[in-house]
Amino acid sequence: MSTPDEISSFLVSRRARITPETAGVVAFSGHRRVPGLRREEVAYLAGVSTDYYARLERGKTRGVSREVLEAIARALQLDDIEREHLMNLVEITTTPRRRAPRRTAHVAITSTVQAVLDSLVVPALVQNARLDIVAANSLGAALYGLTPSDLASATFNGARFQFLDSRAKDFYVDHDRGKRNIVALLHQAAGQDPYDEDTIRLVGQLSTQSPEFRALWAQHDVIRYQRGTKRYRHPAVGALEFAYESFDLNTERGLTMLVYTFEPSSPTAERVALLGSLARTDSIAEVRGGDIAIDHT
Repeated sequence: MSTPDEISSFLVSRRARITPETAGVVAFSGHRRVPGLRREEVAYLAGVSTDYYARLERGKTRGVSREVLEAIARALQLDDIEREHLMNLVEITTTPRRRAPRRTAHVAITSTVQAVLDSLVVPALVQNARLDIVAANSLGAALYGLTPSDLASATFNGARFQFLDSRAKDFYVDHDRGKRNIVALLHQAAGQDPYDEDTIRLVGQLSTQSPEFRALWAQHDVIRYQRGTKRYRHPAVGALEFAYESFDLNTERGLTMLVYTFEPSSPTAERVALLGSLARTDSIAEVRGGDIAIDHT
């Protein structure tokens, strides 16, 4: 999908979720054919003409000012992440850039970042914007059953695992929520760099092979990693529940470190200790081979 089409679909999807009542406007007369706001209602709230807004919703953004975009963002009640996504999409259409898809070289983390990972006594990993895991400490690798070669080549992708591997449903306790978040994260990544060939290929593969992914992609939700809870049913050690925090790596564009913490003396703490023991004895390799490994093609 082209960037103008993305802008169009995003604005239509945001308009559809808001009613005149929640927007605080008197509904325009006539039969309503849409579940949310009409174009003229968005235009009224943003202080622009209906024709002007309709042109923007068709992805025609030439000459649009940031002030107008901010007014539209307020009218559509976009949150900060959605507003940034809209600004990114519009910037791509108005700033000359290379239009051909291009490969993004695999980014290897520095030895300093790896040392930080290894110093942590909780699972921790680094992933790129399209959700390839590119580095981890021993507990983070054991959590997903990853080998050093997986990390060196970034062949484990969370989106492929969630949507294309039947074992993901057993591994993730909150599988449905996780899939929605995965799609929203990929939308955010595609909005920031729509010409990345690997992201284009990934979205194409998931759209072709997963009807559920296609349906979620059409909703155009966007999020960023911040903090939250992750729950797993690990095949080797059982139920695990973590609080996680995310940290953007300023030294490497597009990389995020995720750190998973847990309550001391909790069942998760005991099971993480067991996970660490398995990792040290290489027993986790058997788990990976039998239960967690995914098809990376």
